[in-house]
Amino acid sequence: MLRELRPALVLFLFLSVVTGVLYPLAITGAASVLFPRQAGGSLVLVDGKPVGSELIGQNFTSPRYFHPRPSATSGPDPVDASKSGPLPYNAAASVGSNLGPTSKSLVDRVTASVAALRAENPEAVREGLAIPADLVTTSGSGLDPDISPQAARFQVSRIAAARKLPEERVHDLILRMTQAPLAGVLGEPRINVLRLNLALDAMK
Repeated sequence: MLRELRPALVLFLFLSVVTGVLYPLAITGAASVLFPRQAGGSLVLVDGKPVGSELIGQNFTSPRYFHPRPSATSGPDPVDASKSGPLPYNAAASVGSNLGPTSKSLVDRVTASVAALRAENPEAVREGLAIPADLVTTSGSGLDPDISPQAARFQVSRIAAARKLPEERVHDLILRMTQAPLAGVLGEPRINVLRLNLALDAMK
Protein backbone atom coordinates (compact mmCIF):
# COMPACT_ATOMS: atom_id res chain seq x y z
CA MET A 1 0.00 0.00 0.00
CA LEU A 2 2.86 2.36 0.85
CA ARG A 3 4.28 1.70 -2.59
CA GLU A 4 1.10 3.02 -4.19
CA LEU A 5 0.82 6.04 -1.86
CA ARG A 6 4.43 7.18 -2.22
CA PRO A 7 4.17 8.59 -5.80
CA ALA A 8 0.96 10.43 -4.87
CA LEU A 9 2.56 11.95 -1.75
CA VAL A 10 5.71 12.97 -3.65
CA LEU A 11 3.62 14.56 -6.41
CA PHE A 12 1.46 16.33 -3.81
CA LEU A 13 4.52 17.79 -2.03
CA PHE A 14 6.17 18.78 -5.31
CA LEU A 15 3.08 20.60 -6.61
CA SER A 16 2.54 22.23 -3.21
CA VAL A 17 6.03 23.71 -3.30
CA VAL A 18 5.77 24.77 -6.96
CA THR A 19 2.26 26.26 -6.89
CA GLY A 20 2.18 27.35 -3.25
CA VAL A 21 5.68 28.79 -2.83
CA LEU A 22 7.77 29.17 -5.98
CA TYR A 23 5.05 30.43 -8.33
CA PRO A 24 3.68 33.11 -5.93
CA LEU A 25 7.23 34.29 -5.17
CA ALA A 26 8.07 34.52 -8.87
CA ILE A 27 4.88 36.45 -9.70
CA THR A 28 5.32 38.78 -6.72
CA GLY A 29 8.95 39.44 -7.68
CA ALA A 30 8.11 40.09 -11.32
CA ALA A 31 5.23 42.41 -10.38
CA SER A 32 7.47 44.36 -7.98
CA VAL A 33 9.98 44.96 -10.75
CA LEU A 34 7.60 45.61 -13.67
CA PHE A 35 4.74 47.33 -11.82
CA PRO A 36 6.12 48.59 -8.48
CA ARG A 37 3.31 51.08 -7.75
CA GLN A 38 0.51 48.63 -8.49
CA ALA A 39 2.27 45.82 -6.60
CA GLY A 40 2.57 48.14 -3.61
CA GLY A 41 -1.19 48.70 -3.48
CA SER A 42 -1.61 51.67 -5.87
CA LEU A 43 -1.13 54.04 -2.94
CA VAL A 44 -2.05 57.71 -3.31
CA LEU A 45 0.58 59.98 -1.73
CA VAL A 46 0.21 63.57 -0.52
CA ASP A 47 3.45 65.27 0.56
CA GLY A 48 5.08 61.85 0.50
CA LYS A 49 2.56 60.29 2.90
CA PRO A 50 -0.05 57.70 1.90
CA VAL A 51 -3.63 58.90 2.21
CA GLY A 52 -5.32 55.88 0.66
CA SER A 53 -5.34 53.58 -2.32
CA GLU A 54 -6.80 54.08 -5.78
CA LEU A 55 -8.30 50.59 -5.44
CA ILE A 56 -10.19 50.95 -2.15
CA GLY A 57 -12.94 53.44 -1.44
CA GLN A 58 -13.13 55.67 1.61
CA ASN A 59 -16.17 56.77 3.58
CA PHE A 60 -16.27 60.53 2.90
CA THR A 61 -19.22 62.04 4.77
CA SER A 62 -18.46 65.79 4.97
CA PRO A 63 -20.71 68.01 2.80
CA ARG A 64 -17.48 69.53 1.41
CA TYR A 65 -16.55 66.27 -0.35
CA PHE A 66 -17.93 63.98 -3.01
CA HIS A 67 -19.48 60.96 -1.35
CA PRO A 68 -18.77 57.41 -2.57
CA ARG A 69 -21.25 54.66 -3.27
CA PRO A 70 -22.45 52.70 -0.20
CA SER A 71 -20.40 49.83 1.19
CA ALA A 72 -21.76 46.59 2.64
CA THR A 73 -18.59 45.58 4.52
CA SER A 74 -18.62 44.96 8.25
CA GLY A 75 -16.12 44.70 11.09
CA PRO A 76 -15.78 44.18 14.85
CA ASP A 77 -18.09 46.21 17.05
CA PRO A 78 -15.92 48.84 18.84
CA VAL A 79 -17.91 48.27 22.05
CA ASP A 80 -18.13 44.47 21.95
CA ALA A 81 -15.40 42.73 19.94
CA SER A 82 -17.38 39.49 19.94
CA LYS A 83 -19.98 41.15 17.72
CA SER A 84 -19.75 42.69 14.28
CA GLY A 85 -21.44 45.69 12.74
CA PRO A 86 -21.31 47.91 9.65
CA LEU A 87 -17.78 49.14 8.86
CA PRO A 88 -17.80 50.74 5.39
CA TYR A 89 -14.83 50.06 3.11
CA ASN A 90 -13.25 47.51 5.43
CA ALA A 91 -10.60 46.04 3.14
CA ALA A 92 -10.17 43.05 5.47
CA ALA A 93 -13.78 41.98 4.88
CA SER A 94 -14.52 42.59 1.21
CA VAL A 95 -18.09 41.45 0.54
CA GLY A 96 -21.32 42.39 -1.17
CA SER A 97 -24.63 42.51 0.66
CA ASN A 98 -25.93 39.35 -1.10
CA LEU A 99 -29.46 40.74 -0.70
CA GLY A 100 -31.90 39.93 -3.50
CA PRO A 101 -34.24 42.43 -5.17
CA THR A 102 -37.17 41.24 -3.05
CA SER A 103 -35.28 41.62 0.25
CA LYS A 104 -37.01 43.96 2.69
CA SER A 105 -33.61 44.85 4.21
CA LEU A 106 -32.36 45.95 0.80
CA VAL A 107 -35.51 47.94 0.06
CA ASP A 108 -35.33 49.65 3.47
CA ARG A 109 -31.64 50.48 3.05
CA VAL A 110 -32.07 51.90 -0.45
CA THR A 111 -35.11 53.89 0.68
CA ALA A 112 -33.10 55.35 3.56
CA SER A 113 -30.21 56.17 1.21
CA VAL A 114 -32.53 57.94 -1.22
CA ALA A 115 -34.04 59.99 1.61
CA ALA A 116 -30.56 60.94 2.90
CA LEU A 117 -29.38 61.97 -0.56
CA ARG A 118 -32.46 64.13 -1.10
CA ALA A 119 -31.89 65.83 2.27
CA GLU A 120 -28.16 66.39 1.59
CA ASN A 121 -28.63 67.63 -1.98
CA PRO A 122 -31.84 69.72 -2.03
CA GLU A 123 -30.68 71.87 -4.95
CA ALA A 124 -30.12 68.80 -7.13
CA VAL A 125 -33.62 67.63 -6.24
CA ARG A 126 -35.08 71.03 -7.13
CA GLU A 127 -33.27 70.89 -10.47
CA GLY A 128 -34.98 67.56 -11.14
CA LEU A 129 -31.77 65.50 -11.25
CA ALA A 130 -32.40 61.78 -10.88
CA ILE A 131 -30.50 60.01 -8.12
CA PRO A 132 -27.90 57.78 -9.83
CA ALA A 133 -28.15 54.10 -8.98
CA ASP A 134 -24.53 53.84 -7.84
CA LEU A 135 -25.18 56.30 -5.00
CA VAL A 136 -27.72 53.94 -3.40
CA THR A 137 -26.39 50.48 -4.33
CA THR A 138 -23.29 48.70 -3.07
CA SER A 139 -20.68 47.07 -5.28
CA GLY A 140 -19.90 43.35 -5.28
CA SER A 141 -16.73 43.95 -3.26
CA GLY A 142 -18.04 46.71 -1.01
CA LEU A 143 -14.79 48.56 -1.76
CA ASP A 144 -15.50 50.27 -5.10
CA PRO A 145 -13.38 53.47 -5.23
CA ASP A 146 -15.21 54.96 -8.23
CA ILE A 147 -18.50 56.66 -8.96
CA SER A 148 -20.16 57.55 -12.25
CA PRO A 149 -19.95 61.11 -13.64
CA GLN A 150 -23.72 61.34 -13.07
CA ALA A 151 -23.21 60.54 -9.37
CA ALA A 152 -20.59 63.28 -9.14
CA ARG A 153 -22.77 65.84 -10.91
CA PHE A 154 -25.66 65.10 -8.55
CA GLN A 155 -23.48 66.37 -5.67
CA VAL A 156 -22.12 69.53 -7.31
CA SER A 157 -24.55 72.06 -5.80
CA ARG A 158 -23.92 70.86 -2.24
CA ILE A 159 -20.14 70.93 -2.62
CA ALA A 160 -20.07 74.29 -4.40
CA ALA A 161 -22.18 75.84 -1.63
CA ALA A 162 -20.10 74.28 1.16
CA ARG A 163 -16.84 75.50 -0.40
CA LYS A 164 -18.20 78.77 -1.79
CA LEU A 165 -17.10 77.83 -5.29
CA PRO A 166 -18.86 78.50 -8.61
CA GLU A 167 -20.66 75.37 -9.75
CA GLU A 168 -19.02 75.69 -13.18
CA ARG A 169 -15.59 75.12 -11.64
CA VAL A 170 -16.76 71.96 -9.90
CA HIS A 171 -18.34 70.72 -13.14
CA ASP A 172 -15.06 71.41 -14.97
CA LEU A 173 -13.18 69.41 -12.34
CA ILE A 174 -15.53 66.46 -12.86
CA LEU A 175 -14.88 66.57 -16.60
CA ARG A 176 -11.11 66.61 -16.05
CA MET A 177 -11.19 63.73 -13.57
CA THR A 178 -13.49 61.44 -15.59
CA GLN A 179 -11.75 58.30 -16.82
CA ALA A 180 -12.91 56.81 -20.12
CA PRO A 181 -13.78 53.10 -20.50
CA LEU A 182 -10.75 50.85 -20.92
CA ALA A 183 -9.70 50.83 -24.58
CA GLY A 184 -12.76 53.00 -25.21
CA VAL A 185 -15.21 50.09 -24.96
CA LEU A 186 -14.72 48.11 -21.73
CA GLY A 187 -16.69 49.35 -18.75
CA GLU A 188 -18.28 52.74 -18.15
CA PRO A 189 -16.87 56.25 -17.61
CA ARG A 190 -15.86 56.57 -13.97
CA ILE A 191 -14.26 58.92 -11.46
CA ASN A 192 -12.00 57.89 -8.59
CA VAL A 193 -13.54 59.53 -5.51
CA LEU A 194 -10.29 59.87 -3.56
CA ARG A 195 -8.48 61.50 -6.50
CA LEU A 196 -11.48 63.75 -7.13
CA ASN A 197 -11.63 64.94 -3.51
CA LEU A 198 -7.88 65.58 -3.41
CA ALA A 199 -8.21 67.67 -6.58
CA LEU A 200 -11.11 69.48 -4.93
CA ASP A 201 -8.93 70.33 -1.92
CA ALA A 202 -6.27 71.67 -4.28
CA MET A 203 -8.68 74.18 -5.84
CA LYS A 204 -8.32 77.79 -4.71
